[in-house]
Amino acid sequence: MSESYTDAFLKDILTRTRRIAVVGVSMNPVRPSYYVARYLTLKGFEVTPVNPGHAGETLFGRTVVADLAEIAEPVDMVDIFRRSEHVPPIVDAALAAFPDLRTIWMQIGVEHEEAAKTAQARGVDVVMNRCPKIEYQRLFGELRMGGFNTGVISSRL
Repeated sequence: MSESYTDAFLKDILTRTRRIAVVGVSMNPVRPSYYVARYLTLKGFEVTPVNPGHAGETLFGRTVVADLAEIAEPVDMVDIFRRSEHVPPIVDAALAAFPDLRTIWMQIGVEHEEAAKTAQARGVDVVMNRCPKIEYQRLFGELRMGGFNTGVISSRL
């Protein structure tokens, strides 16, 4: 079931968020998890990459950790790049690791109603089946032709 979210709700999340743990980030620059994490870093978010297969490596100036419990500082949002069936233990780990967690964000194609209800019962906002990069670009006026921000303005009409 795909939820509907108001622009105000999404904009509030993206405005208040400073620290994001990206679970399932890839070291491969053509993978969506890589370029979404890179984009968020370039926008000033403090991104902690989480991937047990790359723990100890460096990505965007940050050390990749194996799991959420390894992150010492508070996290505002956990962005999940894992298949839907893997979401419940990630949400449980996030709630255990970060008592002040504000948001669980599940990427496009990732939804889990029960895990969402668990987080919401703890007062955590949940977004499913959306991408924070796309929503940031859309809500803060960065989308251009075809949904891409090319950074180039054409002189041809």
